[in-house]
Amino acid sequence: MHTPHRSRLRALLSAACCAVLGAGLLAGAGTATATTDSGSTTTSAATAAAAGSKVVGYFTEWGVYGRNYHVKNVDTSGSAAKLTHINYAFGNVTGGKCAMGDAYAATDKAYTADQSVNGVADTWDQPLRGNFNQLRELKKKHPNLKVLWSFGGWTWSSGFGEAARNPAAFAQSCYDLVENSKWADVFDGIDIDWEYPNACGNTCDTSGRTAFTGLMSALRSKFGSGNLVTAAITADATAGGKIDAADYAGAAQYVDWYNPMTYDFFGAWDAAGPTAPHSPLNSYSGIPKADYHTSATIAKLKGLGIPASKLLLGIGFYGRGWTGVTQAAPGGTATGPAAGTYEQGIDDYKVLKAKCPATGTVGGTAYAKCGSDWWSYDTPSTIAAKMNYKNAQGLGGTFFWELSGDTTNGELIQSIN
Repeated sequence: MHTPHRSRLRALLSAACCAVLGAGLLAGAGTATATTDSGSTTTSAATAAAAGSKVVGYFTEWGVYGRNYHVKNVDTSGSAAKLTHINYAFGNVTGGKCAMGDAYAATDKAYTADQSVNGVADTWDQPLRGNFNQLRELKKKHPNLKVLWSFGGWTWSSGFGEAARNPAAFAQSCYDLVENSKWADVFDGIDIDWEYPNACGNTCDTSGRTAFTGLMSALRSKFGSGNLVTAAITADATAGGKIDAADYAGAAQYVDWYNPMTYDFFGAWDAAGPTAPHSPLNSYSGIPKADYHTSATIAKLKGLGIPASKLLLGIGFYGRGWTGVTQAAPGGTATGPAAGTYEQGIDDYKVLKAKCPATGTVGGTAYAKCGSDWWSYDTPSTIAAKMNYKNAQGLGGTFFWELSGDTTNGELIQSIN
């Protein structure tokens, strides 16, 4: 689940009536042909090779504040050279329209020479500053990199219901914003993170099973074949769950790809436990809920007829944890969420790597008990195994939430590549 206000856990607790699933990321792009991503046709062999090579990372707009993570960091970490797409998160959805999230961070924040991608300081009178200008400079340095503007997320999805009542007007508003002449060159398309169509996330939506399809159809019609249109979608593969609540198969024809949010399956919103990995690849003996794992998500979406090439594998660059745990193995009881850097129950991989090094694996992901805290997260080795799964399934690539969770030298993104 993605939240622009760093309130994941609070949002989860406030939505206790609803199942939590498929949490935080956004999507990228890629049609059945190679032309969408590269701008030129290639041989069929090269097209096949490119099908599984998308690497889409979320960049959070608010990360420039407390996290002190800037577009320059995407470059200096080595991540920019390994990414194919960046999802810029998030734009808001309000009044039936796409809207700016934090306009100051996006377009106005001034960067000094040492903070900027190109080593040139912003001036008071330049037309565009902020993240958008830094992304522009990043694309100049990495010409094959594409950027999508993601709208919605956990906190800002409540506006999609109104948007779905007039999809054409919504699509027009999004196009006008994304293609604004001040920054049209920065963006290569749009990503929609509706959590969740005809189901409950931070708020509950009752717009009907076909609303998502109508929205994506209108966006594709407006943005045309020259832009990418993608969506982050739920990972809830349970019978009658969130995947069943919307016609994701019917909408698939309009998207370049989907980002099923195959993380946040389990977490300390269940304060007493049982402890369980938040992003299991496979089921395992004692998993708290059947079909709450990545392979069930992919199998269900493929079973609906969605092409594997339009599905990306979701990875979390963070862990989730409990405290008051006495049992090292998964399935133990707890007393609440473990302390995190920014909020309880969640922390970045770059922190957990040192704070609570992984000691075991379960369901294809890693875990560790440190004192009375229990954490689960992906490591370079578990990500490598997930990449083998991605390749075996013929998926279109990988996406992750989010860039600032990695180490300063891009340890996790290296394991994706």
